Amino acid sequence: MLYLLALALSGLIVGALGRLVIPGPNPMSLPMTMLVGIGGSFLGGAVGYLIFRSSGGLVLSVAAAALIVWLMERSRAGGSGLG
Repeated sequence: MLYLLALALSGLIVGALGRLVIPGPNPMSLPMTMLVGIGGSFLGGAVGYLIFRSSGGLVLSVAAAALIVWLMERSRAGGSGLG
């Protein structure tokens, strides 16, 4: 049970940092921010393992969470361009 609480808290922190990286308003609830953070941690850890053969760390986790937030904003706006 303590592991799930730690996972939720770390997901919230990573998700919030990922949201701060992307400029502009990011209307998300706390559970959605947690899910983005958990997904970013998973993706950052996988990329870190593939590239460095070690864990991804906080920087890659936040970068992956920011990528997820950016993709969500892009799909919400319906834009097809990169800018």
